[in-house]
Amino acid sequence: MLPQEIIRKKRDGAPLSRDDVKDFISGLTNGTISEGQVAAFAMAVFFKGMSAEEAVGLTLAMRDSGTVLKWDVPGPVVDKHSTGGIGDNISLMLAPMLAACGCFVPMISGRGLGHTGGTLDKLDSIPGYKTQPDLTLFRKVVGDVGCAIIGQTADLAPADKRLYGIRDVTATVESVPLITASILSKKLAAGLQHLVMDVKVGSGAFMESREDAVTLAKSLVSVANGAGLKTTALITDMDEPLAHSAGNALEVLHAAHYLNGTLTNSRIEEILNALGAELLVSSGIAQNLEDAEVKIAKALASGAAAEVFARMVAALGGPVDFMEHPESYLATAPIIRPVYSEAEGLVTSITTRQLGLAVIELGGGRRVATDVIDHAVGLSHVAGKNFRSDFESPLCMVHARDEQSYERAAVLIRNAYLIGQGAQSAPAIVERIMP
Repeated sequence: MLPQEIIRKKRDGAPLSRDDVKDFISGLTNGTISEGQVAAFAMAVFFKGMSAEEAVGLTLAMRDSGTVLKWDVPGPVVDKHSTGGIGDNISLMLAPMLAACGCFVPMISGRGLGHTGGTLDKLDSIPGYKTQPDLTLFRKVVGDVGCAIIGQTADLAPADKRLYGIRDVTATVESVPLITASILSKKLAAGLQHLVMDVKVGSGAFMESREDAVTLAKSLVSVANGAGLKTTALITDMDEPLAHSAGNALEVLHAAHYLNGTLTNSRIEEILNALGAELLVSSGIAQNLEDAEVKIAKALASGAAAEVFARMVAALGGPVDFMEHPESYLATAPIIRPVYSEAEGLVTSITTRQLGLAVIELGGGRRVATDVIDHAVGLSHVAGKNFRSDFESPLCMVHARDEQSYERAAVLIRNAYLIGQGAQSAPAIVERIMP
């Protein structure tokens, strides 16, 4: 069928057959469908949605647009994926923690979408680190080290790679079936056996309401399990930044310090333990969630997770001594300056999305797909809820390339914070979604 007829069917709300979807994804992969047609298709899906059957068909077609990996390793093949947030560097820490527990983690991650950061953009701040190695190296690192965090190669779900970039610049990111197919096509192509989804909810998430987050989580769990991938999901809070840093090199530095035991963060610890426990129980390494959390905590406290991260960085081309002094390898911005609130009191609420936009304003994200990211810029020492704001305690430190970008970011940051009498922070784990 002609691509414009497939677009017309979806625009008018008619269901697409497996053949319709397969034909469109084939054209997307081989380049016979134009960028405009892809954008129109994405917008039609955004407004008209997809049935569960259509979503499964789209996911499998995108998976089958390239190589589907098979693993011969002496342990379960697992992964975690987040729908994106501000200061969400969980993947950098969880993958080596799981590997230290006996899992094998072939993590296919993405770049920043909209106001949220991307794991690959963060890892690109490490000199020499190959975020897009060939499959031979990917297989070797996973087998030898236990985990490898990379981006899509040309072989893995190539249809998604093109659609992913177009969604980012056409305001179609928040479509549940497109998010579902994008995430799961990569995970299925990676040959996973077990998956846990971290679905963010709140002002810094794509899904701002709990209802929308539950809808997405149920879609992901349903489609994944329907495709044979054992999956659960946790809905986690993104009404305030997760890490105390936002920006590429800054989040890598935060992760390195956390793995090395020189930094603590109670919300990150809670989410790391919960996500890791889901996978250890699902894969049979732990008998129950309590046993699993003990194993995850031991992997961190013993230094085993930090060692795995160091080996992964070196195996993928980064410095062999990165974890010994990460500060010496990560770029720093020429301007590091505080932003103060214009009112005194306690932080009542945070429009977290504005902090993500501030990072983009600094150059740490993309306005269009071709933008080059400045890995040095971002925010550190970011205040959370109930932080006492005064004229001597900054809301955050801004790492900027120049005065103009600092000033633009400062406006967004001040506008993001509501100062009042304080508020109770939401629990980090909001809900658990089972098949």
